Amino acid sequence: MTTTTVGTDKLTYELAQDFPSLPDGETFAVVSTVATDSQDRLYVFQRKDPPVVVFDRDGNYLDAWGHGAFNSPHGMSISDDVVYLTDRDDSVAVAYTLEGRPLMVLGERGVHSDTGCEGPGDLVPRAAGPFNYPTEIVKGPSGNLYVADGYRNSRIHKFTSDGDLIKSWGTPGNSAPGEFHLPHSLMVDADEKVYVCDRTNRRIQIFDSEGEYITVWTGMGGPNDIVQGTDRLFYICEQEADGNPPYVTIRDGDGEVLAKWGVRHAHGIWVDSRGDIYIGLTTFQSVDKYVRV
Repeated sequence: MTTTTVGTDKLTYELAQDFPSLPDGETFAVVSTVATDSQDRLYVFQRKDPPVVVFDRDGNYLDAWGHGAFNSPHGMSISDDVVYLTDRDDSVAVAYTLEGRPLMVLGERGVHSDTGCEGPGDLVPRAAGPFNYPTEIVKGPSGNLYVADGYRNSRIHKFTSDGDLIKSWGTPGNSAPGEFHLPHSLMVDADEKVYVCDRTNRRIQIFDSEGEYITVWTGMGGPNDIVQGTDRLFYICEQEADGNPPYVTIRDGDGEVLAKWGVRHAHGIWVDSRGDIYIGLTTFQSVDKYVRV
């Protein structure tokens, strides 16, 4: 069997293609994204029932949950062993236990804020409050929750841990700081800096926890998702752009690219405690794992 090795001398990975093993007769639908918990169990968020499928770190099937609870699975993150998910078309962000027990719902299912946008992914006529087709929810170290509201809005919303809205920022646009065209994903680091995948604008904008602009990373395809590993490095999956294939890139805290390689089209990315990378594949309806060597 041929082993595909990618990366650099210091950041080297071996590809385990179509990594998880589903029960006999089962297949994935569109895989929107992936995440791991504190035990490095893998959670796969797919666009069919059951939407959440759980595997051990070796890819063996463990469990599945969420039957009938999601209309349009999109974003997922796991923090302190709570699973945070967005149901894009229903305009809610939710939290669950690892076993699939609901804990919190932000937003009102099927009720969309007034942005004047009808086409998901279009540049919205105006920004509005929560939510209109939100893309991802993550927890910051403060306990506050941050939601990227991207497909029919252009905002980042900050909530208390109890779900009370603190503030929102962002306006529609393609160039100035704080302008977004499809904020598709986000992450929050240990200093509560907020990294936003401004996908259509092909950049990652970085803000403080109050939404004040700090800097921007460019030179990428459309960033679909960003996470940070225990090594403090940033892992990004990028869409095809300008004839270039989709990539996974690894950047340091200054945004410098340390490694980059072509992948199958990846919509979501995660890094476990051992530094292994998982990517959720929409077109190929699967999960690829890159094992750190």
